[in-house]
Amino acid sequence: MAHYKELGFVNSKKIFKKAVDGGFAVPGYNFNNMEQLQAIIGGCAESNSPVILQVSSGARKYANETLLQYMAQGAVAMARKDLKSNIPVILHLDHGDTYELCVSCIESGFSSVMIDGSSKPFEENIKLTKKVVEYAHKHDVSVEGELGVLAGIEDEVSAEVSHYTNPDDVEEFVKKTGVDSLAISIGTSHGAYKFKLKPGESVPPLRFDILEEIEKRIPGFPIVLHGSSSVPQEYVEMCNKYGGNLAGAVGVPEDQLRKAAHSAVCKINIDTDGRLVVTAKIREIFSKKPEEFDPRKYLGPAREALKELIIRKNKEVLGSADQA
Repeated sequence: MAHYKELGFVNSKKIFKKAVDGGFAVPGYNFNNMEQLQAIIGGCAESNSPVILQVSSGARKYANETLLQYMAQGAVAMARKDLKSNIPVILHLDHGDTYELCVSCIESGFSSVMIDGSSKPFEENIKLTKKVVEYAHKHDVSVEGELGVLAGIEDEVSAEVSHYTNPDDVEEFVKKTGVDSLAISIGTSHGAYKFKLKPGESVPPLRFDILEEIEKRIPGFPIVLHGSSSVPQEYVEMCNKYGGNLAGAVGVPEDQLRKAAHSAVCKINIDTDGRLVVTAKIREIFSKKPEEFDPRKYLGPAREALKELIIRKNKEVLGSADQA
């Protein structure tokens, strides 16, 4: 077993408390390859932001779980040695769906895991989450649970209809499971098409009334928002201009994410934006330089574009810059 402390990671407990007290949100950035990982570490080191490196089950399979462990360890070494940064780095399993997967990740050096039992009946969700918590806490690993279902598709996570989190459930869930943080559903969704808008319609606001009621029920408890990419339209347009087909892609307005970050929401997950920026930049280069076949010449600029986006997100949206 490789314990996360040996790899240079920390769990989420201290930084989540600092985030709740300080009115900012720690970014949870998903990655699938080396360039995304470099951009995340580089952007967070440059903006002096704590960071949660998020890995879905699909990403772990894609990268190979053994290689992924050493990639993540290398990212911490890169931050310390090359970037001269001591930002807290958390390695987190995003949307773990089984006890066995969570155990496997903990044994390979993850410092935080999510067990997503939100699609199960309430009592089954409690039972599964508690089982993961009991194992994880033996190894000082943080656990994120979820109540409520987000619509949309992202990796293996799929739901046609969203179900808002019921504030009446949160106290019992947190008490019986012992989770360290709770993902809730207040109107965000997975993927690039978060809202189906008719011409002239605006994006509906998030259900801050539900969030406020949850804060009253479990004051000071770390809350997580999934599906919180803003889907920057400049990159949607770039993608479409150079052969893509993302008509109607729209995300969560950044002013609403800023508002959420000032509340008990201490972690905001961003995956789609990273995919969108990288894809748009690669499409642009392929279109302008069709003779290019060196991956470094198109993955490198894509990496830099993602790094710039991350720095801006940390500074202007999440408030996590200079909070390391």
